[in-house]
Amino acid sequence: MKNPKFKSYRRLNDHDEFVEFYQQLPTKDRKKLIALIKTIEQQGLLTAAKMEWIKKLDSNLYEIRSKVASNIQRGLYFHVEENQYIITHGFTKKTQKTPAREIKHAKEIRAEYYQREENENND
Repeated sequence: MKNPKFKSYRRLNDHDEFVEFYQQLPTKDRKKLIALIKTIEQQGLLTAAKMEWIKKLDSNLYEIRSKVASNIQRGLYFHVEENQYIITHGFTKKTQKTPAREIKHAKEIRAEYYQREENENND
C-alpha cells in the first residue's frame, strides 16, 4: 500500500480553507500540524491510526489530530483515489467531540469537490 499524499482544496469561491486556517495559526501550532501531516505521509495510515494521529469520523471522512499544549487543531479530510487525500478545512477544537457543524462543512466541501470533478470529466 502506498503512503498517503495530502493536499488541500481550493474551492469554487477561490478559498483554500485549510491553507487560510493554517496561516492564521501561531507558529508552534503551524509547525506541529505540518510536521504531523508529513509524518503521516511517511509512516502511513495504519501507524497514524495506531498513534491516534487520525480518526475516522464518518464514511470517507477523517480528521488529522494535532495538539500543542492546550491548543487542539483538526484538519478534516477524505479519500479521493489510490493514495490521494483532500484536506477540506481546519479548525481549533474546543470541545471533546468534533462539532457537527465542522463535519457538515467537510461533507459540503467533499460534495463540491466530487461535483466539480464530475463536471470536468464530462466536458
